[in-house]
Amino acid sequence: MAPCEQNEPLRKFRQWQADALLLVVALIWGSTFVLVRQTVLHFPVYAFLSLRFTLAAMMLFVLFGQRVRTLHPRMFGAGLAIGLFLFGGYAFQTVGLQYTSASKAGFITGLSVVIVPCLSGLLIKRMPERQALLGVTLATVGMALLTLERDLSPSRGDLIVLGCAFCFALHIMAVSLFAPQTDALALTFVQITTVAVLSGLVTLATAGWRWPVPSGVFYAALFTGVLATALAFAIQNNVQRWTSATHTALIFATEPVFAALFGYFLAGERLTKAGIIGCGLILLGMIVAELQPSRT
Repeated sequence: MAPCEQNEPLRKFRQWQADALLLVVALIWGSTFVLVRQTVLHFPVYAFLSLRFTLAAMMLFVLFGQRVRTLHPRMFGAGLAIGLFLFGGYAFQTVGLQYTSASKAGFITGLSVVIVPCLSGLLIKRMPERQALLGVTLATVGMALLTLERDLSPSRGDLIVLGCAFCFALHIMAVSLFAPQTDALALTFVQITTVAVLSGLVTLATAGWRWPVPSGVFYAALFTGVLATALAFAIQNNVQRWTSATHTALIFATEPVFAALFGYFLAGERLTKAGIIGCGLILLGMIVAELQPSRT
């Protein structure tokens, strides 16, 4: 038996493990929507992001800071670029929300699920297989049913949030490209620190600091910084080498499903019939894509 055939079961098992851990990341991010929304209603958004990512960077520095020394300058630059994409996603989303509804912004952000395989084909010549494309289509329709309102007319805010979707798609692709080439945890520290610095600079430029920080805001930043930022992005950067960018984007499409579930149980929010069908289509899209692992 050829070596590649011997390693095929191990590759598939590692991909399954990676996809499962990325699903946990999507669950973690979905669980924070209620907390973050309640927090930023009473505290400046960029100040909260700065606090959240600073706490995450501090934790990663304590645990993995020494590993940054092993990064090749090229990989350090890659970490800065990945951090810029990540910051751009949050920045475009935050600004766009001032001019469009949260539901439309949620769907447009979710378009990264479609953008990733398209960019993969155009930029790095990695075309997804039919199962992945079908899964992406099902997930996209599901997100539309879950998040869109009756008014579908585009606005300036919609176009701004579209920049967010492209940034998150580029972030996923960049992690897939560079994480296998270097220390993934050191790369995580660089990108998280980049977001913390950029968020702090924007906060200073807009006079967005508010002192003292309320205890509730600090605990929210601590929770999201440790769990939804340091841990979540460390997992993503460490395991995405075993799966594809298309699979990652598709799995992250479950984030609004988890957000809806936590909203239901923690904030008393209710899904419409269309929203329930949308959740089902997103989960079906995942299952379809996993029937035959994509090689992209």
